[in-house]
Amino acid sequence: MTSHIPPTGHDAFHPDLPDHDHDQDHEHGTAGSTLPPRARLHHIRADALDGDTAQTGGMRRFAAISGSSVGSERIWMGQTHVAPDTASSNHHHGASETAIHVIKGHPEFVFLDNSGGTPEEIRIRTSPGDYIFVPPYVPHREENPSADEEAVVVIARSTQEAIVVNLPELYVLGSEPDGAPDSEANAD
Repeated sequence: MTSHIPPTGHDAFHPDLPDHDHDQDHEHGTAGSTLPPRARLHHIRADALDGDTAQTGGMRRFAAISGSSVGSERIWMGQTHVAPDTASSNHHHGASETAIHVIKGHPEFVFLDNSGGTPEEIRIRTSPGDYIFVPPYVPHREENPSADEEAVVVIARSTQEAIVVNLPELYVLGSEPDGAPDSEANAD
């Protein structure tokens, strides 16, 4: 069996096309192309993630795919890092649906449930490879109970930018404390 190694300067799948990674703008993750941003693919390298995005205490978010980085209109994607023995602040993501994929560590996701009549803190313990779905406006927090391992997750949101609404406390959706926005009033 022989393996085909594409010539230098060519795309591995399309050997007749130039390898745009060599012309990569490492700060913005864009290739030197004259095509409009929404008419081509974008490659964002792991070392080009942008930490200048909405943040929550106790964690650090890094944007990869956003309206400002690639011109996306209906999705935001990036990473969140939670240091060992750390909990994020309570927060929600507004009208955005959020999907989370655990890459490293065993982060825990905490929210309140009152289906039994009394609000009860629910803790979802995860492992690498697990997924979490966070519906719009649901207050929650992330925790990393490990004493020595950082937790890293990949996040995808249904909005082009990272929406983060930091909260003083968790509450059950539909029973917001005084002064908190009513989720139905803010729904699109």
